[in-house]
Amino acid sequence: MTPPPQNRAGWGIAFIMAGMVAISVNDVLIKQLSGAYPLHQMVFTRSAIGIVFSLMLVQWEGGWQILKTRRPGLHILRGALLVIANLTYFTALAVMPLADATALFFAAPLIITLLSIPMLGEKVGPMRMSAVAIGFAGVVIMQRPWAGSDALEVDRLILLLPLLAALTYAINQLLTRKLGVESKASALAVYVQGMFLVSSLAFWLVAGDGRFAEGVENPSLVFLLRAWVWPTADDWIFFIGLGLNSAIVGYCLSQAYRMADAATVAPFEYVGLPLAVLWGWVVFAELPVWEVWLGIVLIVGSGLFVFLREQQKARRVARGQVNRRF
Repeated sequence: MTPPPQNRAGWGIAFIMAGMVAISVNDVLIKQLSGAYPLHQMVFTRSAIGIVFSLMLVQWEGGWQILKTRRPGLHILRGALLVIANLTYFTALAVMPLADATALFFAAPLIITLLSIPMLGEKVGPMRMSAVAIGFAGVVIMQRPWAGSDALEVDRLILLLPLLAALTYAINQLLTRKLGVESKASALAVYVQGMFLVSSLAFWLVAGDGRFAEGVENPSLVFLLRAWVWPTADDWIFFIGLGLNSAIVGYCLSQAYRMADAATVAPFEYVGLPLAVLWGWVVFAELPVWEVWLGIVLIVGSGLFVFLREQQKARRVARGQVNRRF
């Protein structure tokens, strides 16, 4: 009989926030390297380094036996969804301001909260649903649907890529919640790293020589299709940083969603928004337009409200349990 998912909200929130810090650093590194290296090369190098750290965590959490699974199909699906999420998001990130791409991607926590109802049977009350609706309003504002194409920095199709990444990422995290009942966080991270290695090697076999990039002018497509290049001595530190971050992200996010309800954990991914603004300003001298600022305020505000409601709910349940003992 499969044991029920554990619900340790405090630890889940701590892990998701640590993971978001690592993700924000990862985004900076990818964007920094996107002008010289293809995405699939960065994914391969990051995963090759990251899987070493993840296998160390496997030994710490129980040894090789924890890699055994009765659900290989679901693990493959989870990994494939995360590959799609990374591919679409980073393709957009190469040509979009960091804060803008991150803001559009932050439809993901809202989608997670909504899909946790039919997929996981979790309960989300009307107050939290209202907060989610406000968050979605913030996402819409940041997309500026009323603006003409001339007023946008990138093509409308590029703006859709972070949203596709958000959807596939959301489904991936809900699968993490299901699989985390019987799989350790380090094992979940290893499965994902393995999927990244396989997919990036397959991409290299097809397009690694750069032949499909010849004559292409779209910078996003060039980022996907350019030939592999041996990293310079100065860039190796960035690639190693990508690998270490990959291990941290895989472990922290897997741990967060296996330890707490998805609807509780998801809003805390919003910490990535102010981090994206900070890194965009410090590293790339980018600042968001006013629509992005307004959207960030609405999304962060809705996330804080969800957290406060969850805390109130936990206190009421605790008081009820104490009262029933007498």
